Amino acid sequence: MTNPNFVSWMTATQQQVEAALEATLPSSERTPQQLHDAMRYSTLQGGKRVRPLLAFAAGELVGATAANVGRIACAVEMIHAYSLVHDDMPCMDDDVLRRGKPTCHVAYDDATALLVGDALQTLAFELLSTPLEGIAAAQQLSMVRTLAIASGHAGMAGGQAIDLASVGHELDQTELEFMHCMKTGALIRAAVLLGAMCGQPLTAAETDSLDHFAKRIGLAFQVVDDVLDVEADTATLGKTAGKDEANAKPTYVSLMGLAQAKQFARDLYDDALAALTPFGDKAARLKQLADYIVARSF
Repeated sequence: MTNPNFVSWMTATQQQVEAALEATLPSSERTPQQLHDAMRYSTLQGGKRVRPLLAFAAGELVGATAANVGRIACAVEMIHAYSLVHDDMPCMDDDVLRRGKPTCHVAYDDATALLVGDALQTLAFELLSTPLEGIAAAQQLSMVRTLAIASGHAGMAGGQAIDLASVGHELDQTELEFMHCMKTGALIRAAVLLGAMCGQPLTAAETDSLDHFAKRIGLAFQVVDDVLDVEADTATLGKTAGKDEANAKPTYVSLMGLAQAKQFARDLYDDALAALTPFGDKAARLKQLADYIVARSF
């Protein structure tokens, strides 16, 4: 990831998303102050904003306005932030570090963390259901449905349930892919599709190609995460390193070994890029983001 143009775009987009989140989240001075403070603590100044970046890159593909994609990006990032707050709680992954600082339930308490997740999730849907300029109500309803499916029992929440039930068990590659396509991939896929739904309509074939890209790069993201959990240290990750192995969680590294997991990530990357062929140069940002996602570790 050395393209100066891409680095500039990514930095500017991350700053834009941060400013939008800062303006959208309730002030810590509003009652209930602790809830609002914890919402901001858990969402602001953390993470690489990969999902918002994907939404903006897909928006560029279809000529979407920055204002509309910005709203989408905030909604998706709030869903992601809520999932991290809940995942870190003692009843689930029981982690004490996230994005280089104490997790929400450690910085505040369990009850506050539970409410933070609830509040971020509902705020995301409030944002997404507020009229978007130039987008028909039926299209916006479809966007709400897309995010709901990606977040719920058939997506992120369902994948987390499978993950928790799989601790101490061996999964084969098909089972592992099914779990991660839900837990991690569903929201990444939604970010891409929602960004594309903000602009000029795509044909059915183009939508299928973009969806295939999103599925493959979402899975590659998880494979790289599994590699990083083994190779990177806690300071680099911003969360506890080696926790998957310590908790006997099935991962691509435990299934395949480190070298083969890295190769699998590259294969997924190649497949994702191939899916963007019909879009030509219009997909440049999506291609650059695919490079960035896979090159995080090797």
